[in-house]
Amino acid sequence: MSLLSQQLTDISGVGASLAQKLSKLDILTVKDILYHFPFRYQDFSVISPIADVREGDTATVFGLIEKVSVRRTWKRKMWLVEITITDETGSLRAVWFNQKYLAAVFKEGMGINLAGTILTDGKKMYLSNPVYEIISKSLEHTRHTGRIVPVYPETRGITSKAIRLVLSKIIDRLDEVDEFLPETIIQKYNLPHLAHAFRSIHFPSSLEDADHALNRFAFQDLFLLQLLKTSHKYEQKKHRAHAIKQDKTYTKKLIENIPFSLTEAQTKTLEEIFNDLSNPHPTSRLLQGDVGSGKTVVAALAALLVAHRGYQSVFMAPTEVLAWQHYRAFSSLFGTLDHGVALLTSSQSRLTFGDNLETTLSKKELLEKIKSGSVSIIIGTQSVIQKNVSFKDAALVIIDEQHRFGVRQRATLSDTMHGAFPHLLSMSATPIPRTLALTVFGDLELSVIDELPKNRKKIITKIVTPSQRQHAYRFVDEQIDAGRQCFVICPRIEPPDPEQPLTPRQKTMLEVRSVTEEYEKLSKHIFPSRQVAMLHGRLKAKEKTAIMERFKNKEFDILVSTSVVEVGVDIPNASIMLIEGSEFFGLAQLYQFRGRVGRGEHQSYCFLFTDSRSALTKERLNALITAKNGFELAEIDLRLRGPGQFLGHEQTGIPDLAMKSLQNPNLVTNARKEAILLLEKNPSLEEHPYLATYLQLFGQQIHEE
Repeated sequence: MSLLSQQLTDISGVGASLAQKLSKLDILTVKDILYHFPFRYQDFSVISPIADVREGDTATVFGLIEKVSVRRTWKRKMWLVEITITDETGSLRAVWFNQKYLAAVFKEGMGINLAGTILTDGKKMYLSNPVYEIISKSLEHTRHTGRIVPVYPETRGITSKAIRLVLSKIIDRLDEVDEFLPETIIQKYNLPHLAHAFRSIHFPSSLEDADHALNRFAFQDLFLLQLLKTSHKYEQKKHRAHAIKQDKTYTKKLIENIPFSLTEAQTKTLEEIFNDLSNPHPTSRLLQGDVGSGKTVVAALAALLVAHRGYQSVFMAPTEVLAWQHYRAFSSLFGTLDHGVALLTSSQSRLTFGDNLETTLSKKELLEKIKSGSVSIIIGTQSVIQKNVSFKDAALVIIDEQHRFGVRQRATLSDTMHGAFPHLLSMSATPIPRTLALTVFGDLELSVIDELPKNRKKIITKIVTPSQRQHAYRFVDEQIDAGRQCFVICPRIEPPDPEQPLTPRQKTMLEVRSVTEEYEKLSKHIFPSRQVAMLHGRLKAKEKTAIMERFKNKEFDILVSTSVVEVGVDIPNASIMLIEGSEFFGLAQLYQFRGRVGRGEHQSYCFLFTDSRSALTKERLNALITAKNGFELAEIDLRLRGPGQFLGHEQTGIPDLAMKSLQNPNLVTNARKEAILLLEKNPSLEEHPYLATYLQLFGQQIHEE
């Protein structure tokens, strides 16, 4: 058994009780504790003479215990253990609270190191609850004092001191650990070998030593992540896909039928997608573009080419509201063409054929038509890939705003398609910085529509303070008089239950308006003469779709909603986006909200309502005003919030260290480059058996699928 796979209870000196406590931190094996990295270091490396220390210093001192006492304080009923130590230059007092057992640990004449912050009681200096280490002489090898001391994530019953003690029983055996990174990469990037990196991160000789080790582990995680992503591309080449040749005459006819001109960016992206479709192996592409840049039209043209060649396309949206909207867009733009366009959700089944003739039919009837191949384009939510849905020949899957459609979901489709895998086109209006796109979606080719239609007007965005609120309401009223409509977005559906215990964030959120509260206030008090509707995630799918249709048909002037309208909703006549509690949303989410307006010919506005006086809030909201495009805004959001909040750890499965390292473009680029080079030379990694094993374990760890 290798050292890394050994249980901690197999290590001499680690008992069952300690191992049980460590399991609370998910530390079960030697590998687990070696990868339980410090989150900071205390510099106790310099041992100072007692006479040299001053109030406020963080210092380590060595001395002999001159006196030990223990007493119970009268007022607070606490046990207080006190010792006095001396060296050649003077004496110093140290006290510990509620640790009575220490009175039996400390003995007069014993050598001891103490480390902590020097305090004063007005007369004499002392240490309060310092780190201590019993030693026989001041230059003895130490673990907790007299050196750079690591501080670890802890839990009840497990301190950093206990973790360091366990690590000290492993550290001398690290030469048993096999290096798995190729030697050429280690030399090229001046990385420490694995055993040395473990020693340096847990027991560094200097902070620079610890940083060097941390850089090794950051590169390592990014490299493994890129290997995993890149290997997926090689895996795809083992599968067969329908190779769909472009028909330029047909494509030209399609584009001429669209009531607007494609931008150069759309045309370029369309060509990239057509090249993908001509490949006999399944391809994967992420199509990014600002809100309103025309991604859906590009995807629709690709789906129609697939239909023209006799195959089917599946278009998946995250919500029924958005699926319905895509169905309407396909039907209105291309309904006169002889390809069936179907809507399939948990609550609806519809079909449009030539000349825009729509039929509402039973789900069973629609499923039969899909199975027979008489329907070419199927639009819906995740319900389109359920077991009861069979396709004749689905050659293209289009995903809107949900990028984790992976190998297993493709396999579900391929079971109904004689073993052929579909091509994948994933679309996102959420701007993702390049380093994140290369890492999180490294298995996808990347296309960007970085150009908006020429007739688009810039949305005027303003921060609205409490004193400006009434002025903003008057402006909304004037816009409605002019025939426009307004979105109002709130962070919550209802106020929190006052009977329930609240987190600090929930307490803050009490001050933020909810959809139900805002609906009542706006409909009855602020805009009593206007038609106000309410939309949120607890409504049934049919209710949400009906409300959006009525809003689109101008039956409502104001729609009060949660973030359910964040993605894709298209209401060209809506020209005002009013966001309550804007500080509670990420910049990318605010950007998505703002993109719900500005889609028609009228000048549009976005009002960011906030009661916060925080400088950080002001900086974040101002970024929405000053950023030239979504990608610049995403870079600002990444800098201000960090990758963890930007993406969400659980969403990506990326280890913490790799997540933090995503803000280092050079590290990401180098790790990606080396992963691609290695797999080009050795796709199966048979020349690197340790790396292949590590990669397999890494893939299991991050739950890639």
